Amino acid sequence: MIDISETMNMAYIDRQYQLWKNDPDAVERDWRIFFKGFETAGGLDLKTVVRADEGLSRPDTDLPEEACTIDKTLLQSRVEALKYRYRDMGHLLACLDPLVACPTDHPLLNISAVGLSPEDLDTAFYTRRFSKTLTAPLKDIIRELRETYCRSVGVEYMHLQDPEERRWLQDRMEPIRNQPVFSAEDKRRIITKLYQSAFFESFLHKKYTGQTRFSLEGADALIAAMDALFLHASEQGVTEIILGMAHRGRLNVLTNILGKHYEEIFREFINSYDPESLMGAGDVKYHNGFLADLTLANQRKVRAFLVNNPSHLESVDPVVEGIAYARQDALTPAPRNQVLPLLIHGDSAFAGQGVVAETLNLSQLEGYRTEGTVHIIINNQIGYTTLPENARSTRYSTDIAKMLMVPIFHVHGENPEAVIHVIKLAFDYRMAFGKDVIVDMVCYRRFGHNEGDEPYFTQPAMYERIRERPPLYKIYGEKMVDDGEIDDSGLAEIENGLVTCLEEGFSAAQDNPRIFPVPRFYENWSDYHGDYSFAPVDTAVSQKSLKALAAAVNTPPSGFAVHPKLERLLGKRLESVESGRDIDWANAESLAFASLLSEGHHVRLSGQDSARGTFSQRHSILVDVKTGEFHVPLTGVCRKKAVFSVFNSALSEAGVLGFEYGYSMIRPAGLTLWEAQFGDFVNNAQGIVDLYIVSGETKWQRRSGLVMLLPHGWEGLGPEHSSARMERFLQLCAHDNIQVCNPTTPAQYFHLLRRQAKSSWRKPLVLMTPKSLLRHPRAVSRIDDFSRGTFQEVIDDDAAVEKARRVIFCSGKIYYQLLERRETLKAYDIAIVRVEQFYPFPREKLERIVGKYRKADQWCWVQEGPVNMEGWSFMAPRLKEIVGTDPTYIGRPASASPATGFANIYKQEQSLLPDKAVGQLSGVQTG
Repeated sequence: MIDISETMNMAYIDRQYQLWKNDPDAVERDWRIFFKGFETAGGLDLKTVVRADEGLSRPDTDLPEEACTIDKTLLQSRVEALKYRYRDMGHLLACLDPLVACPTDHPLLNISAVGLSPEDLDTAFYTRRFSKTLTAPLKDIIRELRETYCRSVGVEYMHLQDPEERRWLQDRMEPIRNQPVFSAEDKRRIITKLYQSAFFESFLHKKYTGQTRFSLEGADALIAAMDALFLHASEQGVTEIILGMAHRGRLNVLTNILGKHYEEIFREFINSYDPESLMGAGDVKYHNGFLADLTLANQRKVRAFLVNNPSHLESVDPVVEGIAYARQDALTPAPRNQVLPLLIHGDSAFAGQGVVAETLNLSQLEGYRTEGTVHIIINNQIGYTTLPENARSTRYSTDIAKMLMVPIFHVHGENPEAVIHVIKLAFDYRMAFGKDVIVDMVCYRRFGHNEGDEPYFTQPAMYERIRERPPLYKIYGEKMVDDGEIDDSGLAEIENGLVTCLEEGFSAAQDNPRIFPVPRFYENWSDYHGDYSFAPVDTAVSQKSLKALAAAVNTPPSGFAVHPKLERLLGKRLESVESGRDIDWANAESLAFASLLSEGHHVRLSGQDSARGTFSQRHSILVDVKTGEFHVPLTGVCRKKAVFSVFNSALSEAGVLGFEYGYSMIRPAGLTLWEAQFGDFVNNAQGIVDLYIVSGETKWQRRSGLVMLLPHGWEGLGPEHSSARMERFLQLCAHDNIQVCNPTTPAQYFHLLRRQAKSSWRKPLVLMTPKSLLRHPRAVSRIDDFSRGTFQEVIDDDAAVEKARRVIFCSGKIYYQLLERRETLKAYDIAIVRVEQFYPFPREKLERIVGKYRKADQWCWVQEGPVNMEGWSFMAPRLKEIVGTDPTYIGRPASASPATGFANIYKQEQSLLPDKAVGQLSGVQTG
């Protein structure tokens, strides 16, 4: 493109001309065309220009015969500048807001701003593919620009760096002036959907006055737009739509798009769930999800899944993307873009919630790309009671999306034809380029934030204007009548049919008000359930298989130049397995993954630097030091369509954890793992934990087998790199909702991962993983530990005498420090019992172990964390019930911070733990 800021500068044109004379390729193509004419009779023949620019071979008699002088060339460049400005900033003049008068002028879009004058309005200029004619008077060019970019559609797309994408959009907007022609059948469908939307809401308002429903009124065009999108997408091969949205309009979408029966919605308003059939605590009706198999008006079949959504408005965004990615994986080798993620946002939430930016950033990353998401913003121009000027620092709520270099369409929410045109264009862009696209539907909210809210308290002027506006079905219906496309009887027929259906649904709900929830989900869950069991799962793997797997994953391909240190590490791992001893943590993990893959289970691992491992322990991807090529050893052991995937994620916690939760919810088979770089990183994803992972099953009957790997343990690395906040997870435990484990040996880790994949029940697994234990000389296992047995929720002390006087309960890394002190003091009358699984609480196993030590008179709980953190608050009352007395606490005192940041203080605090629990090195036993 010719640089706009300089084309009006005569000196600049002269410089470009001199460059062209010296070397034609030194200037851009547009300038080459202009200057070429100056070598013919001292002027520029426009016919030559057009033939060069358009690839024409015929003469064009409509073009002026006179040659262009340098002055005319300058004027043409100013017209080009004006066209660029309209494409770039025309949205500033677009008529978008139903509540205010349309803008009529903008100083940057005035002809004087580019050096043109009213005298130029009748002058013909070369249109350069913009118009159907090769030349046109300036006034006509301006009119066409305004029709395209300054009516009901405003487009931001000139920030796109790919000229092909800009041209693609121009070719679909400018020829039709962003005003496509709709058939009579299309318009009949639009008015029907507008009636459906409005009458459903008004019926609820009348029958259930004051009940919260988060009405869609004011944004009714959404229903017509979604209907058109479903039809249009299905015609281009989309077979599945994964839909995420907040509360506003959710019930309307459920009925008028996804086909949920009116009577089912009405029963939810009656709130007569059958208590004997209920599962879990449930959720409010405008949070619930829905899986629908639809036969559309075009007879194509589409499956649509509306994802359950809590009140935290945008938290569902990454969950939807994870679900979509999982469905795309499941449907392979079908084209991945046949699964469409569709996210519906509110304007304030889109601008205000950080998880939106995290999710947008995932859109083009390997392992997270879902071939483009269509985003629709229901722009009510208010967030609860907050106006835009208080809700964001940008002009548009969509400005955050510009970081993706994707088009943003702003559209008048009371022009349903414009909304449908834009939504179809947005989808076509997604299919063409595999990228996200944003549709900002500017509308309003007819009532308050909810039906019990009074908006006049805070926005009286806005709501006075809203009260005066007729509903959209009346506006569009009157237009159709005026245009002769329907008559009053036709509208009455639509209305009467709707009222009849609504009344019949209402009567059916009143006659049979009880609801018998039947949660329906994807068929691949038929072999899995949510009933946790302590029954052992067969997770052992034969030594022969383990050795074969170890050889496969630790032997690089011939000619692959592994880093010398890694070469030694791989050799040591293989040697450990072949010798049957000293198998460390990372080696055990590799064997767990390899054995599952060889049995046909997929394994997906993602997190920050997870491929190598934060502590340089995993090395699941090897890099040739000479060529830079990658080698993933675990892919070589995959069987029965199993796939191993490992991804270094974006530096995001909430976004990526939400994504992996969504993925695990759709792919129950195999193993889906998210790894925090340090355990404390989960702090930034607490919303996903609370809203989905620990509560999704009881609220929505949506299960997950997600594994969360959270490096945990006090190593003197300060407060943020010590604790994975185990206490938070334990506080959230109820009804066997999650597993919280803190294993102490590689073999335990091995069996736990395999149990997670091979069991028939699915529960999220919160796993405290080690840091220093990754290389601790005693945190190793023998091959026998892998080839027999299973995961042990509690590990008894085989070395302690049965008449032990003191029993220490502990978990995790502290065990090895206590063990070393006991061996030094030879204090074998002290038993050290390891709690490897906190929840579901292994009461029976602990009771059996406690029964063995009934002669003990001292019962202690030892932990590294402060008394108000880690496991103490959870374990104390439970141990008291089992042992019959209050256990003694040994650990750090209460603290507002998980750990000290001073190394000397850390060492002092840490040394006191074995002193108090086992005895001082002087040999004096503590009481």
